Amino acid sequence: MPKFFLLVSLIFSINGFSQDPEFSQYYANPIYLNPALAGTNICPRLNMNYRNQWANISGAYVTNSVSYDRFVKPLHGGVALMITNDMAGKNTINWTTINLAYSYHLRVTRKFSLLFGGQATWNQKFLDWSKLTFGDQIDPYRGFVYQTGDLASALVNANSTWSTAGFFDVSAGICGFSEKFYFGFVAKHLNTPNESLKLGGAYLPMRFTGHVGATIPFGEKSQYKNTTSISPNIIYTHQRNFKQLNIGTYIKHGPVTAGVWWRTEDAFILSFGLETKGFNFGYSYDLTISELTNASGGSHELSLGFRFACKDRTIKYRTIVCPSF
Repeated sequence: MPKFFLLVSLIFSINGFSQDPEFSQYYANPIYLNPALAGTNICPRLNMNYRNQWANISGAYVTNSVSYDRFVKPLHGGVALMITNDMAGKNTINWTTINLAYSYHLRVTRKFSLLFGGQATWNQKFLDWSKLTFGDQIDPYRGFVYQTGDLASALVNANSTWSTAGFFDVSAGICGFSEKFYFGFVAKHLNTPNESLKLGGAYLPMRFTGHVGATIPFGEKSQYKNTTSISPNIIYTHQRNFKQLNIGTYIKHGPVTAGVWWRTEDAFILSFGLETKGFNFGYSYDLTISELTNASGGSHELSLGFRFACKDRTIKYRTIVCPSF
């Protein structure tokens, strides 16, 4: 049954409109969330993320991401390079992106800053048709024994069992933050590129995301004021017919952060992280509450971040106060 479910999912993703991969540790992958966040650590930063979605469904979705960003004083902003890879069905479908981002940092007042980001992305998709099965291959008694006739109409190159598509797209985002409050908005795939892996057209729909949050010290007069904080957050995403509301909060005490999120009609997300001066590690688990049920095995996600020292850490620009996970 799981294999059949995955096969149906793959076929519909080929003929319909796909959706971007999802991460549950939103701020542990800041460039993926919003290109305007490039350079917000001021000094160089390296983030690595791994996600295994629906672990009990063999080879369902495995997504990896690595990004590097830093502030560049002559450019008055941050630059970033990010590479992502998403595999489905044991590499039946493979989607790799190379992303370059720039964010202009504008200090509006002493306590409030605006960031304006743009991102250029090269996408490369591959589909191995030999790993798919079709209805015309089925014999009522012997199972899948026939050759399919569907490939001839699907493949651009009739001598290959692979389809590939390369395309370019652009994204833009904005972010504002003060000492305790932050918000942002990002629009991805502004040019709605053709991502078709077969003859015909399939256009990647624009994706809109808004995020807002705050970091609140645990009591102005408390002994934990400088070590403990609460960070409530809301993230809303809309891509064609797909809509998702994420509501959550983090509690940070010293180097330890714990978080819980509710992703509407889909999952509860539990996260745990450790953060030091130059290093952070996070783990999160998505507990499925949809009709798929947690028999899917839920989703596991790991994040690893490094923050490097820099000689010219100018005080003119401040780091954003958003969470690390």
